Amino acid sequence: MAPPKLKVGLSGLGRMGKRHALHFLNRTPRAELIAISTPDDVEIEWAKQHLEPFGVTLYKSYEDLLAHNGLEAVVIASITKVHADQAIKAIAADKHVLCEKPLSTSVEMSQSVIDAAARRPHLKVMCGFSRRFDASYVDAHTKMTSGLIGTPSIFRSQTCDKLDPSGFFVAYAQYSGGIFVDCSIHDIDLALWFFGQKSKVKSVVASGITAVQPGLRKWEDRDNAVGIVEFYEGKIAYFYASRMMAAGQEDSTEIIGTEGKLTVNMQPKVNLVDMYEKGGVRREFPATYYERFEEAFVREANEFTSICLDGGELPMMLEGAVQAVKIGCALQESMVSGKKIWFDEMGRRVERSHL
Repeated sequence: MAPPKLKVGLSGLGRMGKRHALHFLNRTPRAELIAISTPDDVEIEWAKQHLEPFGVTLYKSYEDLLAHNGLEAVVIASITKVHADQAIKAIAADKHVLCEKPLSTSVEMSQSVIDAAARRPHLKVMCGFSRRFDASYVDAHTKMTSGLIGTPSIFRSQTCDKLDPSGFFVAYAQYSGGIFVDCSIHDIDLALWFFGQKSKVKSVVASGITAVQPGLRKWEDRDNAVGIVEFYEGKIAYFYASRMMAAGQEDSTEIIGTEGKLTVNMQPKVNLVDMYEKGGVRREFPATYYERFEEAFVREANEFTSICLDGGELPMMLEGAVQAVKIGCALQESMVSGKKIWFDEMGRRVERSHL
């Protein structure tokens, strides 16, 4: 008798949705992609070519997807503004959920997903912070927790996309929540992972510019931004996000402790090949975020599937996804307003620090 497979449905076939679909179809042995939904005719045509021949049922309605016979889990890769609503509907339909980051661009809507999941504790509900499944970040975290660098105190991390002159990110800005919620959310999640999920934010301050895409200002967004988060535990996180890199994707992290430091991907490269030419030595960069973290996405799909089938704890607390959105939204607000934002130890905003 063949071992059981997790019956998976997927919502959304945009850039990441297509990749998730192919991961669950071809690279997650214990899962079976049985259905997808998208209201977009172009995405349906893509699915007819790449998914339907393998037995995947296509729907234009998300509700029809949830009603598909035998469905056990839903991967949500739709546009950000419907993430929370679709997650809540999937939970109400008694399905496990893997939701692309962020849960929402709203702290309140993100919290509503946690509330829904709490009412169905037997379900596995996870927000897809892919870097937690990257082999290098896992290794760095393991070394840190072993005490290798003492107490982690300063965290510096960046998500820097290669310049896309097509105007995609200007159009996307009306839905994304802004550069800190869309880009830096990964770095924020990493800071909470390395510093501890229960870390308490004391203050945030941020600044940004539109160096190459001034149209972003229409949506109160920027193409380059820097944010600083101070924690009550005496730790600081520094984030840099950019959408104008020339060479390729530059995502790197530095964790500085009282007895040493760890770095991840400080010199990005596609592989171990260096090219020695008359003009000097060079290497090739990953061109996109996906090219850098492809294997992490595949590992995420496989670990989520195994946990749904076998039980066990998810590798991250869902509450952390809300905490990351809260920090990202505060950084975005600080960048636009030019004001520093303070919090008390209960996480409530205050006019200024009294400490």
